[in-house]
Amino acid sequence: MNQANWRTTARLILGLVWLAGQIYIIYYPMLPMIQRPLHVLLAMALVIIWSPLKLKRLNDKICGFLDLALLVGIAATVYYFMESAVRLTERMEGVDEILTRDVVFGIVVVLIMMECVRRVVGWSLLGVLIAFLIYAFAGSFFPGWLGFSGFNLSELVENFSMTANGILGVTTETSIQFIFYFVAFGAFFSVIGGSQLFIDIGLSITGKQKGGAAKAAVVASSLMGSISGSAVANVAATGVFTIPLMRRSGLSPERAGATEAVASTGGQLMPPIMGISAFVMAELLQVNYQRIALAGIIPALGFYLAIFLGMDLFSRRTGIGTMPAGKDLNRLPILPRVYLLLPPVILVFVLVAGYSATYAAVVGIASCIAILIVEGAIRVTRSARGGRQFKTELNTFLKGALDSTAQAASVAVPIAAIGMIISVAIQSDLALKFSTNLIEISGGTLIGAMIFIIIGCIIMGMGLPTVAAYIIGAILFVPALMDLGIPELSAHFFVMYFCVLSMITPPVALASYTAAGMAKANTMKTSLIAFSMSLVSFFIPFAFAFDPSLLGEGSVARIGLGCISLLIGTGAWTIAVIGYLGGKLTLVERFAFGTAALVVIFSPTGHIIWSIGSLAVLCLLAWGFFIRNRLIKNIPSPKVENRQ
Repeated sequence: MNQANWRTTARLILGLVWLAGQIYIIYYPMLPMIQRPLHVLLAMALVIIWSPLKLKRLNDKICGFLDLALLVGIAATVYYFMESAVRLTERMEGVDEILTRDVVFGIVVVLIMMECVRRVVGWSLLGVLIAFLIYAFAGSFFPGWLGFSGFNLSELVENFSMTANGILGVTTETSIQFIFYFVAFGAFFSVIGGSQLFIDIGLSITGKQKGGAAKAAVVASSLMGSISGSAVANVAATGVFTIPLMRRSGLSPERAGATEAVASTGGQLMPPIMGISAFVMAELLQVNYQRIALAGIIPALGFYLAIFLGMDLFSRRTGIGTMPAGKDLNRLPILPRVYLLLPPVILVFVLVAGYSATYAAVVGIASCIAILIVEGAIRVTRSARGGRQFKTELNTFLKGALDSTAQAASVAVPIAAIGMIISVAIQSDLALKFSTNLIEISGGTLIGAMIFIIIGCIIMGMGLPTVAAYIIGAILFVPALMDLGIPELSAHFFVMYFCVLSMITPPVALASYTAAGMAKANTMKTSLIAFSMSLVSFFIPFAFAFDPSLLGEGSVARIGLGCISLLIGTGAWTIAVIGYLGGKLTLVERFAFGTAALVVIFSPTGHIIWSIGSLAVLCLLAWGFFIRNRLIKNIPSPKVENRQ
């Protein structure tokens, strides 16, 4: 069997085993020290199989042999954890003996984990892991508040792989309980045609409007993002259609790619699934995921309304981005496919009914498979080639299984690795000391600390997955915000929001890079345009940081007033950034809109200053819509003297 064949077979077998195992543990949970290692090790094995080793200095056979060696190491480690599970569960951390085999297999897990991180994410996260490992061993050599006594090898192995911390800690448990099932749901929903349906819905809603091509991308990506929760996956799923559509409407390759990148990035903020970071947040806060999804509704709507308004104003200002009249949008009728909306509707219904997020995702997956079976049965009855039709449906199911396990593995590995960073940061007191010094550096001011945190989140997000950046940010930055008076939930959302935006912030912007490649556009220019487009949403986190009602806290009246405040503030800020309202605005007019927007956003909702800012925005809107253009029309044109 050649290398390609054994990899294909291994992907299918391991994928189906992992999928079946995840369903099994819902009803028959295992010991944590069996369940968590198996989850991580299966994910590592799939990463090695899906991402073969490629080195210029070694031929394919040697690389394949090294991959087999890594898989043998994983298999041996599986046996170690199965054999040692009871002992590891019952032992007392820091008291019971650490055996030689514990150290050996702990080192094996860490080394293979780091290689898998390199293959999935690249050197960005691997570099951070190496830096924290160096810090763990050489803590006594660091100056000032960074210094600590350091760990020896046995202590580090115990923290990383022998307890329900480190690699087997909260991030891995989140992957087991939530992430796997929702990633699988997104994959199955996509293979049954859900992503294409969302694109066609976007076209039907906005296709004929001003800037309709770009708006269709926003609608489609927001809908798909609410299911996939991954910016890069969202770009790949919807961009293949929306980017060519925007190009046909007159947008440059760079702006088409940037539009798709921004729209897809917002999907990580859109309930019901949001991004993977939301599941981690629920675990860190020890609250139901439904609470996190509820809190994310208003910020997500604020983000997309700001982006949608920005695209509308840009199209009106430039005259491009609108599909020509009578242009065929090449979309299939929606009504015959409306049944494909059942899986997400069922998922949301189960969540709202009070069931666990895991149960809701499993029901959603089951509904996708049910649709696949019903479609196959209908096709079989209509066709004399029943066997061939059955084979088609089986292949679709297997594709969903392969896609779901491949995507789940690419997420499970990096967030399990981040458990090492969390372990070092907490055990060394780095998180607490960092928070204290951040407050001192910012002069003890909330705005100063927020600015430093924004910079930190964006820097960490350069090359790191959003969930990786968020987890590190939650450990380092959230305590500082809480010490300065920001509620815990608001602090976590503030950090997560800017980690999400790092996906489109240059110089390293993963979503922008993916979209630029699909649009065949200049990467850096695409990133810069995406960043400029996202500026309309940059102040939304400040709004919910200062007003928790935007996260669903408080009375209905209070939440409603907060929504009005968000709409006023972000709308005025979008007008200031784009510079258009019925006509191009002067610098003075843009400054006035921007100032009024900042007053609304940074003032307590309902306060006298907030009222003044809101009134100023209304007056400026009246000026822009009714007075300004009328005055311009009434100004007589200068007479041209005839000198003939």
